[in-house]
Amino acid sequence: MKTQKHDTRWMVSVALMAAIVIVLANTPLGMIQLPIIKATTVHIPVIIGAILLGPSAGAILGAVFGICSLISNTMAPTLLSFAFSPFMSTSGIPGAIKAIWISVGCRMLIGIAAGWLWIALEKLKVNQLVALPVAGFVGSMVNTITVMGSIYFLFAQQYAEAREVAVTAVWGLVMGTVTASGIPEAIAAAVLVLAVGKVLIQVFKRMNAGSVNVQPAK
Repeated sequence: MKTQKHDTRWMVSVALMAAIVIVLANTPLGMIQLPIIKATTVHIPVIIGAILLGPSAGAILGAVFGICSLISNTMAPTLLSFAFSPFMSTSGIPGAIKAIWISVGCRMLIGIAAGWLWIALEKLKVNQLVALPVAGFVGSMVNTITVMGSIYFLFAQQYAEAREVAVTAVWGLVMGTVTASGIPEAIAAAVLVLAVGKVLIQVFKRMNAGSVNVQPAK
């Protein structure tokens, strides 16, 4: 009975976090439209969910984020939407599969990486004031690096055509995005994960809804 109760609370908690991801993904604060790409803050609840509920929950929440991104890039396309939506593919089925990987697969890695990093920090007995921002920063960078890296390796030619540059210039543009957008996003994620995560950890602990053995020592 106790196991079933814990499982039910875990599933309800994942559903609530998924709802937050969906709501945030459909507001201007969640998907910030830039001239070339959509900057995002939706990865923050994914990271927090992975910390509170474990890597498997993080993967689920990342998938929800990815599906929201796929829909957003389909309904409101940008120059790079071919890399995020299979329906905007310019290279048929292979391109559609690549787009699904970037929009959904890469976002699942956010939760998986943040969740397992949190577990590792717990085993090392890292203080929460350090562990939370580290998990937030790394989780956010996983998002930026895997997405932009996948675009470079899977869609370099299409990216060059969209930006009207030579293929040889794509690497520099990708690194520019990582530096100009990814690092500020990661810093913001570190701050927000610390502020929100510290409070929610205590709430989830009292509710007995979180994943076991994911509470770094204070």
